[in-house]
Amino acid sequence: MSKIFKINKIYCGNATKSLKYLPKIDLILTDPPYPDYHKELYKYKEGLLDFLKDISCRQLIFWSAKVDFPLDYTAIHIWNKKCGVGSMYERIFERNGGKAYRVFSHYLINSTVAAKYTRDVFTGHKSQKPIALIKELIEKYTKQNDIVFDPFIGSGTTAIACIQINRNFIGIEINRKYVDIAKERINKLKEIE
Repeated sequence: MSKIFKINKIYCGNATKSLKYLPKIDLILTDPPYPDYHKELYKYKEGLLDFLKDISCRQLIFWSAKVDFPLDYTAIHIWNKKCGVGSMYERIFERNGGKAYRVFSHYLINSTVAAKYTRDVFTGHKSQKPIALIKELIEKYTKQNDIVFDPFIGSGTTAIACIQINRNFIGIEINRKYVDIAKERINKLKEIE
């Protein structure tokens, strides 16, 4: 990574080293690794989110229901997964934004059956978020042509949501497998349009 990131592109790399390459962004929307969920698989480490302290735009950061959030915040939202087992909700911490606390209810996408029921796609990512939830958050907190930055973009749901509702995106993912899945999803979406 040596130049300013181009919009509407996903990069494979370490998000914590991305600040100097970012253009002006309007929203960070991300689902980083949690310290209590597949810690080794997703490479969670203490201080992982510290680089976000230096970005002043509004931030929406998904976080575990069981572990303290490591940064300051202005509001806590709840994603109600509409499921009756396991962790029935996750928190979404808002930084540099409003003070209203909200609940967003969208079914958990954890299988092809769940994805089909909600008109989504299951990518196999263990922490995939529903496209409808991501679109709702982006529409609520941005306007058309804004730039959404997802430094832990996983299998690309944030990028897909941005494309569908006329927002720009920049995504970073450390795992090449998920970068490839995200790029494949984007290419399929563009073929349909």
